[in-house]
Parts: sequence; structure tokens; C-alpha cells
Amino acid sequence: ECGFKAKVYKRGYLESRLKVEKRHRQQDDYIHAGVIATMADHTAGYAAFSLVSEEYRILTIEFKINFLEPAYGHSLICKSKILREGGQILVGESEVFDKRENGNALVAKAMVTLKAVHRSKIKPVKGSLKE
Repeated sequence: ECGFKAKVYKRGYLESRLKVEKRHRQQDDYIHAGVIATMADHTAGYAAFSLVSEEYRILTIEFKINFLEPAYGHSLICKSKILREGGQILVGESEVFDKRENGNALVAKAMVTLKAVHRSKIKPVKGSLKE
């Protein structure tokens, strides 16, 4: 459980938030890049999920992120939208903002390529929570 919370959910769009805790920070007290990257990917995945039927699952097949500046605030906001909705392939964009006293700073931008996979083609993972 990473702590991400959905705040705005529309067709092809999701805005999520994270209240930053000590476990989300790295050794110099900045918010860990892995947390930011996971948030960008996770939020884009749910934006894509809003465009497919319940018979499909969304899997990330490519991911690229640019970190624009260090994040150090007390919460993060991620805004993800799907830019291209194809048959099986969807392309999303995520922007992650660091909520600061003087406003929100854009700290990362990601491009996420996702694939819609019919749930009948998803193989169970040994030892998963669903077993």
C-alpha cells in the first residue's frame, strides 16, 4: 500500500494524491524518485482502466520519466490523462506536482504506454494475493 488516493476520476483522466510520510523520503529527506515514478505509472494505469470494459486489465509496457526538480513538500499530486486510445495500446501522460507553501511545483513528467489485456489471458502469479 503506497498511500495514493484517487481525487478526480473521469473518462481517460485520473488525479491522485499522496500524503508524504517518512517512508516516502530518501536519505537526504527529499521524496524518493521511486515513489514519484510509481505514482506516475499507477495513476496513468487507472486513467487507462477507465477506458476499457471490466473484462480487461491494464499493464504498462513502456515508461519514461523526466525528473525536473527535487520534491520535498508534504504531499504530491499526480494528473494523468490518456493521449491516445487505440485498440489494445494506450498512451498516457502523467505530471507529478509537489505541493509547497508557495504553490505547486511540477517535479516530474512521464510518458506511459499501456496495453489492455483480456483477463482470460492473464496468468495467475504463484504466491499472489489472489491465490
